[in-house]
This record gives sequence, structure tokens and C-alpha cells, in this order.
Amino acid sequence: MPENQDKKIKISLNLNLLACFILAGTLFLYLFGISFLRNESVLAVISIVATLTVFYSAIQSLKNKKISIDLLASIALAASLFEKEWVAAIFINLMIASARAFIDYVKIKSHSAIESLMKLKPKKVKIVQGGKTTEVPLENVKRGDMVVIELGERIPVDGLIEKGEAMVDQSSLTGESIPVLKKEGDRVLSFTTVVSGHLILRAEKVGKETTFEKIIALIEQSQANKAPIYTLIDKFAKWYIVFTITGSFIVYLFSRDVTLVVALLLVSCADDIAIATPLALMTAITHSAKHGAIIKGGDYLEGLAKIKTIIFDKTGTLTQGKLKIEEIFPFNQKNEKEVLELAVIPSSCSNHPIAHTFINYAKEKNIPINEPEDFEEYGGRGMSAFYKNKKIIIGKLSFFKDLKIRMSQQQLSDIKKAMLKRFNVTLVAYNHELIGFIALVDELRSKIKETMEELKKMGVEKIVMLTGDNELVAQRIAEEIGIDKFHANLLPKDKLEYYKKYSNKKYKVAMVGDGVNDAPVLALSDIGIAMGAIGSDSAIEAADIVMMKDDLSQIPELIKIGRSALKVIRQNLLLWGILNVLGFVLVFLHILNPSGAAAYNFISDFIPIFNSLRLFR
Repeated sequence: MPENQDKKIKISLNLNLLACFILAGTLFLYLFGISFLRNESVLAVISIVATLTVFYSAIQSLKNKKISIDLLASIALAASLFEKEWVAAIFINLMIASARAFIDYVKIKSHSAIESLMKLKPKKVKIVQGGKTTEVPLENVKRGDMVVIELGERIPVDGLIEKGEAMVDQSSLTGESIPVLKKEGDRVLSFTTVVSGHLILRAEKVGKETTFEKIIALIEQSQANKAPIYTLIDKFAKWYIVFTITGSFIVYLFSRDVTLVVALLLVSCADDIAIATPLALMTAITHSAKHGAIIKGGDYLEGLAKIKTIIFDKTGTLTQGKLKIEEIFPFNQKNEKEVLELAVIPSSCSNHPIAHTFINYAKEKNIPINEPEDFEEYGGRGMSAFYKNKKIIIGKLSFFKDLKIRMSQQQLSDIKKAMLKRFNVTLVAYNHELIGFIALVDELRSKIKETMEELKKMGVEKIVMLTGDNELVAQRIAEEIGIDKFHANLLPKDKLEYYKKYSNKKYKVAMVGDGVNDAPVLALSDIGIAMGAIGSDSAIEAADIVMMKDDLSQIPELIKIGRSALKVIRQNLLLWGILNVLGFVLVFLHILNPSGAAAYNFISDFIPIFNSLRLFR
């Protein structure tokens, strides 16, 4: 939260608390017969001054072409002042000030996650310059600088480890409590902590580009975004105000009793619903953020409660995304080393998981990684590069067939045998001739079958898998984890088309991916969920919900949170309706006069608000 906005909310909270103290003190002293407050002039001044802030708020809303609950409160207060019901006006102002103090408090509390993260920022950073280690301000660190992190220090930038090994605590970003081993060649993230060892890393992202800063921006965005149900409350408020004013006018026509009308207006003030609804959404979003799942807005939180179909991307989502080379099959008098050596040349320019697997395996085998002279990637199909004026192509069998790469019948037979074993197969061509293929395997995530079963128990009717892998690999995984339907051999554009087939106006469809090659679908979907998105810019930008941990079991938990928030909002509406009806009955029975109606409204308003605060648990 920006510092000036933070100050404004704190000032607003303090002013509302001061107003509550003055108004509550006035009522207390009045009820106990303090003679000074029996003077009507004193009560009138306090009532009018307190009412001015409500009038101002109502006028501002009207200027913005909005009909707010403050308009109804203003009418009730105006009627109270006209009838010289000073105590009733003080009661209703106390209710409004208390409700506003509550919402300010929750805003501050909901931003405590940001404030606690901001405290992690180191002011000084050690960098290596000219063979010497010097300290510079954090804002002076540039991309490419060599940054030194000692035991117990926070990592100030996103970067690549050039030297050293350490256990890194990532709980500030992911919520996971167990430190992770990081060694040379691994990437580390800003504002995580070195708990053992030391590192020298090359800065890749600094300032606003770091994962840490993007997460802060996400949390701020999530708290600013209104939910449809909140908008529905706003729409409801317009009709409710019109209905209340019309109803009060009709009652006056029949009864000619201004006191009765004022009492009805004081009972009907609905500030509790106006406060309790966003309060419920805000508390649920804050709870999720503290546990490593950032929901970008209340509309997505509400949408979680209505999910009936979930579509999963396979690689990196249902599987570990950590592919392992099972075997290399060379052709045309090439050996395994030569096939891999050529495959890593285009892979060095790609972020695809298969490319990372080739690079890591080549490093393990001490195979040199040469830079290509030119590079081109064909989304979901393959990639090509020039090296020593010869073209290297790696990719799927279908891609090779489209390019008319020369392949013998025996080579095709060997490729299909590997596919029948349900391996992920990547072909390698050099100078437009197939020279071999690499068979890979990808492990499933732990407890994934249990997660699918839990989703079905929660009422998710369809679970679908989309993958670029071949039919046999897709079928094996679908059967193993209990997925209803799958679609294989898909390109990124195909995934968009399949998503559209499952989208439905009657209920919400969620897409779960890792944000690498499924960012377009995440952006299009009703609810795009990026799993393990920490460090992935595309996922952070495209997804509606960003899960910082690679933990699929968080999805059922998120759905439960969404349903809990929606349940509390519905309970609040029911409670508000019952309390209002009871208040109207008491007014018509002449049990409540305007002062009593205001007191009743004040006390009953806190029931929905406290009900929303339950979500903090």
C-alpha cells in the first residue's frame, strides 16, 4: 500500500475512533443524567456537527452519480434533526462512525502482509566491483551486478547463482516452512533468506522487476478489485433506498405521524451490509495471501465458490515439470553425445521445460553449450537454430512431418516404440536430416490423485487435462490420477479452442497452469490459476489467482475459502433482513421511538460485521 494512502486510512481510523469516543461518551453521560448534556442546545450542536460528515459523503456520492447507503442515513438524520430527536441522531452517527472505524481497521490489518514484507528490504547490498566487495544502496544495484549474500542475509534481487551453495528460506514468498537447497546454476528470488552457507549471484531482476515487488503489486490490486456480489449490493442499495423512501412516504400519508416515519428510517439504515460485504471479501483475500495464494480480486474469490469445471495443463501442473532424460537414441552414425550437443544449442535460448532439461543434463555430462547464430521457437511444436551455417531443429514428430524432415521407416518404428512405452519424445534434426531422438519422463506431483478425488467430492463435475504430449502419455496420466477427459497433441492456440468448448454461462470454469505456455488460456478463462508461479512474469500477469507454491492441494482449500466468504455474505443478508423486520414490528407496536430505533439499529448493525470478522480465522 502506498505510504500516503496508508497515512490517510490511519488518519480516517483515528478520526472515526475519536468520533465514536465523543458520541458514546455523550450518550453515556446523557443517560446518567448529567445536567450539562440535558441542555438541548449542546445535544443539537453535537448532533449537527456529527451529521455533517454523513451529508458530505452522500453529496460526494451523488456527484459521482452513485446512490449510496449514506444517502438513506442522511435522510434519516435530517428527519431526526427536523424533529429535534437529538439522541436518535447521535445514536445513528455513532453507528456510522463505528462501522467506518471497523472498515478502516480491517484495511490496515489486510495491508499488514505488505508492511511485514516491506520490512524485509535490506537498505545496503554487497556487490563485487573490480575484485573488491563494496556496500551500495539497494536502489543502486543494476542488472548484471555480482551480489554477495552471507549467512542470515536477505537476497535483495532475483538472480542466478554463480558461486556457492546455501539453504534458502522462501517462506516470505511461498509460505513453505522448510528451507530449500540452492546451488550454482540455480535461480534465487528476492527477499528470501540464506539460513546456511553463502552465495554470489548475478542480478537478473532489480527494483520493480523483482518477484517480491510484483507480489506486493498483486496484493494491492487484489484488495482494490470489487467483486460482482459487492456491485450487486450497490445495485440493491439503490432499489432499497427508493423502496424505503417510498414506503416511508406512504406510511406518512396514512398515519401523518412524523415520529413513526423517523423511527422507520432509523431502523432501515443499511450501513451494516455496506460494510460487512467488502469486509468478508477483504478478510478472505488477506487470509489467502498470508498462505501463499494471491487472489487478484473479490470477483475471483466469489467465482471460486461457483466452479463446476476445472481444466488442467499437464506439464508443470499435474506433473513435476522436472523432466528426466531416460535415453538418447542416435541415428546416421551419430553418437548420444553428438545428438545432445546439437539439441542444447537451440535449447539455450528457450524457457520451455524440455529445453531446461537438456541444458541441465548437458551440464551434468560436461557437454559444452554453444550459442546459436539464429533462433526461432514454434509454440508447443519445437524450435530451430543455426550453428556453423547449418540448421538444427528439435521438436515433435508431427512438427518434423510438417517440415518434411527425412526419416526412414526404421527410424519411425523406433520412435513409435518409445511412444508406446509412454515416453515424451523429442526429435533432433541437423541439416534437414533426422539424427536421433531423446526420450523423457515426467513424474506426477505427490498426492495428486487424492486432490482430484477431493475436488469431485466438493462438487466439481468435470476435470479435464490439456497437453501437448502424445495420446499414449496423456492416457496413462489421466488413468493414473482419475481425470475424466483429456485432449492430447495440442498447441497453445488449440488449448484456447478447447477451453471455449468447456466455458459455460451457468457456472464458472477454472484453468490451472504454470504460466509458461498456457498464459493465453489463463488470461481468457473465468478464473485463471497459476501454480508455482513464483518467478514467472507471464503467470503473474495472466492469472487471476497466483499460487506461490507448487502445491496442487491448495486448490480445494481456495474453493473452500471462496465458499466460506459467499456463505458469510448470504448469512449477513439473512441476518439483516430478520433484524430489520423485527425492528419495523417494534416501531409499529410503538415499543421503539426514534431514539430507541437508532439504538436498536446501532446494536444490531454489529451482528453482520462480527459475522464477517469470523473469516479472519
